[in-house]
Amino acid sequence: MQTFRFTFISGLIGGALLAGNALAADVITDWASVTAPPAPKLEAVTPDIKTTALLMLDFNSPPCDAEKRPRCVATIPAVKALLDKARAKGMFVVYTLGGATSTASIDQRIKPNETDPVFSSGPDKFLNTDLDKTLKEHGIKTVITVGTVSNGAVLYTASEAVFRGYDVIVPIDGCSAETPFGEQMTLWQLTSGPRLPGHVKLTRGEMIN
Repeated sequence: MQTFRFTFISGLIGGALLAGNALAADVITDWASVTAPPAPKLEAVTPDIKTTALLMLDFNSPPCDAEKRPRCVATIPAVKALLDKARAKGMFVVYTLGGATSTASIDQRIKPNETDPVFSSGPDKFLNTDLDKTLKEHGIKTVITVGTVSNGAVLYTASEAVFRGYDVIVPIDGCSAETPFGEQMTLWQLTSGPRLPGHVKLTRGEMIN
């Protein structure tokens, strides 16, 4: 009787596990059937010039070069227009470098001024740098992030900015990845990831007043 009861219960458990496995396919199995969510909405924004900084992330070459990341090079005109607008209003501008390069490798159309801070770091530009300290010293509460790669420097720096108490504006025409999917997943994560909704606004450079 005990053997029968044990066998019966074991069968129920095994059946439940099999049923659960059948219902819980992994993402690789489901990959081809996954559909992209609707595109997020873009917003016109009017940041406070005195408390907003423009973060120019990794426009040095490489990674921003015509051979490896032509999508980055294609964003330069829009980024230049935004940078010119920011400088005309006296906005605080910060640059970062990706990889073992120098400011001399930054595209000359959007090169830093002598007084612009420049930080060199990995994807999270707050990590092991004085970026947070510098922003706070200038009374910054909002950052505008443009740069490459979207699923690297933009994603991790923008996310960390929110975690540190800043609001974030992301002009999509100033951000690039190696592929459109890299840019797409970045925008999805920034608008749906933990603690990010409500603190990240997506826009275009021309929609920043």
